[in-house]
Amino acid sequence: MTADPIDPHASAWHLFGAVMRRCPEARPNLGLRRAGEQMYTDFSNLAKWERGERTPPPDMIHRLDQVYGAHGILTALYDTLIALKTTTESAEHHTGRYPKNTFDGIGDDDMERRAALHLLADLGTLSGLGISTEPFRRLLDLSFGHPHRALEDWELACADHLHALRTRPPVQVAADLLIDLMTVRGQSRVSTPAEVTELQRITAMLSSLQANALTRLGNHGTAIRWWYSARQAADASGDLALRLLVRAEETGHGLYGQRDPETILRMVRSAQQLTDKPYLKLLTTEAKALSMLGRHDEALGRLVTLHKAAEQGGTDRYGFWKPDGLHFAESWVYAGVGNDSAAGTAREKVLKATRDYVYLVNIQLHSALCTVTQGGIDEGLRQAAKAIDAVTPAYRSHHVIETANLVLRAVPPHQRTRPSAIELHTLLTGTPPQNA
Repeated sequence: MTADPIDPHASAWHLFGAVMRRCPEARPNLGLRRAGEQMYTDFSNLAKWERGERTPPPDMIHRLDQVYGAHGILTALYDTLIALKTTTESAEHHTGRYPKNTFDGIGDDDMERRAALHLLADLGTLSGLGISTEPFRRLLDLSFGHPHRALEDWELACADHLHALRTRPPVQVAADLLIDLMTVRGQSRVSTPAEVTELQRITAMLSSLQANALTRLGNHGTAIRWWYSARQAADASGDLALRLLVRAEETGHGLYGQRDPETILRMVRSAQQLTDKPYLKLLTTEAKALSMLGRHDEALGRLVTLHKAAEQGGTDRYGFWKPDGLHFAESWVYAGVGNDSAAGTAREKVLKATRDYVYLVNIQLHSALCTVTQGGIDEGLRQAAKAIDAVTPAYRSHHVIETANLVLRAVPPHQRTRPSAIELHTLLTGTPPQNA
């Protein structure tokens, strides 16, 4: 029996039901009765949620995400829909702009539906639904008419999002960022010229963080467009430090499968022309890119330059640069040349300084890379597989996957049919290599 079709465009909660039914990562053989048993609720409730006839209660969402194997997608969408409902009601109260919706406060307003649709488009979850949407960036031209948020509050929000990127699954962070991006754009449209300049800085940081989150999700095309938006906003702000920071973030994250290392090098050198002083984050990226290209002597030379620049002071007022970034670059470059002693020292420094889950996993993968580079292919590949297997799926960001691929690429081509190489490839992609 074929389930009744769901039109995800009908309302926000019809969209939620459509994603609930056809989430790409859902368990394929999970029926409503079995799901209801695991949810401790009648299966008819699940059917009503799927059809958009009722809203799931808040205390059921986390369990629903687990049972459906959605890895945070349903939670992120639910939180976004509730936040959109709250902000719309706030706008109605302050401006009288929005009429009362007839479906539980959300769903009949076209802007809310489009916002939710674009959220999922950015998170790469709409392909299974057959929904075509424009990039969410165009939604920023719409204003919610919110009351102004103080600049200090916006700066705190940026710091919170940055911390979240380092500690939470990227799918959740992208959902939260989406709401603030819409809000800051709405505030910009009704602010004074002086306020708009300051809000351009906030927009640049939020856009950069969104691009970061989407890169972690492997949604590179959308991420690149967000990097462009971040650069445009930073340039409009006239803040040189921010212009450099955004470009450094773009090139640094671009190394993780988003762009070719040669392209990254060109972008780094172009960004460095904005200032006559060495910029630390650009230097770390340059060293990593050179290492990826096998230009190890040049990469080691960049580490020397990096240390000299760091001794002259290298903090940034936005909180993106920390000393663990220097040591992480050392771990990467020394692993690439097989210098286990120097790489190990760098790894220890990173462990003492960071809470960033990507760094904590990737320095283990650097250790595996060093082992492979020294000739211990099977041991290194097993190290990498163990490190990846210990990470829950929600935290297996593209930064982690691409670093593991770096370990695989260090294996000579004629050795990539080893069982350990096939095991790691299968763990990363879900399928064995074609030549296995």
